[in-house]
Amino acid sequence: MENKLRLSKSFKLLKISVILVFLGRAWQFIFWDAPFRTFFWNENLLKPFVETIIGIDWQTYANSPKLDVFIDSAVLAFGILYLLSAIAVILYSKFERITKYIIILGGIGLLLLAYLLMSDRFYQFSQFFEYSIQFSIPFIFVFYHKKFIQSYLILILKMIIAVVFIAHGLYAVGYYPVPGYFLGMVIDVLGFTEQGARNFLLVVGVLDFIGAILIFVPKIVKYALIYLAIWGFLTSLARLVAGFSFDFFWELLHLNLYQTIYRLPHGILPIIVLLKLKNK
Repeated sequence: MENKLRLSKSFKLLKISVILVFLGRAWQFIFWDAPFRTFFWNENLLKPFVETIIGIDWQTYANSPKLDVFIDSAVLAFGILYLLSAIAVILYSKFERITKYIIILGGIGLLLLAYLLMSDRFYQFSQFFEYSIQFSIPFIFVFYHKKFIQSYLILILKMIIAVVFIAHGLYAVGYYPVPGYFLGMVIDVLGFTEQGARNFLLVVGVLDFIGAILIFVPKIVKYALIYLAIWGFLTSLARLVAGFSFDFFWELLHLNLYQTIYRLPHGILPIIVLLKLKNK
């Protein structure tokens, strides 16, 4: 009975995580924007297609009002897809045959989004892998009860967690240029100087690497997962706390809350692994 309860808890947490990712991205796409323009204005990639297949010159294409309307419509369409995917996850147990295809389609949309975000950062591979948790868990959720997934679930989740934190760490230590919003959040939340923020991120990045390695060490895995769970929640909440002001409470909530929502699974997944290890 105890084992079944733990399995149920881990599956419920996974379900919550998938809902959070889809809802957060739906909020972003419906009310704000997405990096679709980076793709559709990529001259090196699309110019041969536009001028050869469509038959118009690049400048006419890039400056076309119709293109702008198309991009806005595509962003909204993906936002609706993510919203439908979140609803599909909620209704999954009752309408599995239909909802699983919506969830898979939503997962493909998240995979495409990770690629677009990577292209927006000049194809820095870490940018793609930083979203591994977000685009992987819809597929893990749909195939959760398959024998292969159950046999290797702990290993799969550990690998996804490790990839995300290593990718995050590469930015924090400065292997790639440290993002300005990383520095901004540290300065706003902790009150550091810019150099102090860089030093703090360097330490955090090293800890990301260490934590990602230690989750594969049997005697230490529990403590590494607890650290990564705490850090995952803190980095998610930092999006909401940084630059917060009661004078613009609702505006800032609308602007930043969705970024926290779709990152919360970064803290939830280590907890799921802890539950699975106890069950095992």
